[in-house]
Amino acid sequence: MAISSMTGFARAEGRADGLSWTWEVKSVNSRALDLRFRLPPGFDGLEPALRAALAKHVKRGSISASLTVTNEAGAAGLKINRAALATILAAAKELAPDLEAAPPRLDGLLALRGVIETGEEPQDEEARERRDAALLKSWDDGLARLAAARVEEGARLEAVLVGHLAHIAELVGEAAASAAAQPAALRERLRSLVAELLEAAPALNEDRLAQEAALLAAKADVREEIDRLNAHVAAARGLLAEGGAIGRRFDFLCQEFNREANTLCSKSSDLALTRIGLALKAAIEQLREQVQNIE
Repeated sequence: MAISSMTGFARAEGRADGLSWTWEVKSVNSRALDLRFRLPPGFDGLEPALRAALAKHVKRGSISASLTVTNEAGAAGLKINRAALATILAAAKELAPDLEAAPPRLDGLLALRGVIETGEEPQDEEARERRDAALLKSWDDGLARLAAARVEEGARLEAVLVGHLAHIAELVGEAAASAAAQPAALRERLRSLVAELLEAAPALNEDRLAQEAALLAAKADVREEIDRLNAHVAAARGLLAEGGAIGRRFDFLCQEFNREANTLCSKSSDLALTRIGLALKAAIEQLREQVQNIE
């Protein structure tokens, strides 16, 4: 399966029974699936079906969707909601003594939501069902285009991730090949640390000396961190090969990458190895920044 970015945009248009409409769907990064709809009055009942359809196409991301509906009959389809207008005028009259404001203007009143109705609401249940089915069909078309856009962006993103992983693998190889990670260097480092320990505390008994030496050896040896970093690179490449909604697992893996790089830097007493460790941390951060975009 291909990986998908959480970033995308799509439009879909439709027409039925004298109405035309346009769906616009925008997707950006999010830790979960967050859906926000902006629907005209009279179309709110579509939202449950819209959400159900969206969940089939998208697993993660912040989704903003808007529907614009036009009555092809034009102004002939407009009508005044006199009950709503009367309520607004009564409220304005009641508040007038308490407010120092000019009387409401006609253009301002007509701009209020609910005062002008577009006549988009079907007159019977059959017409409503036909309209809703057509709207949902074009919504599904828009979602398919959004999913395709996210996959296309995901392909570009995958190439970037592969490059970052190659760089990380190269740095891990340099760390493994560094003098400080070699057995001879480790033995010499341990010998030096034990000598310092005996000089500081010459009265240590053999058991305590063995414990301290084992602790010093563990602190000086970075081979375990290098092995884990190599394993994480292999796991990351496996996730890319698997594809699909891997973003959460990849993000967790980046945290594990960073943990091992931090430990490597804290253990290092060699300047060259420390420089490699810092470069490794920077490369892992660059990888994680891109991983944040994956579904």
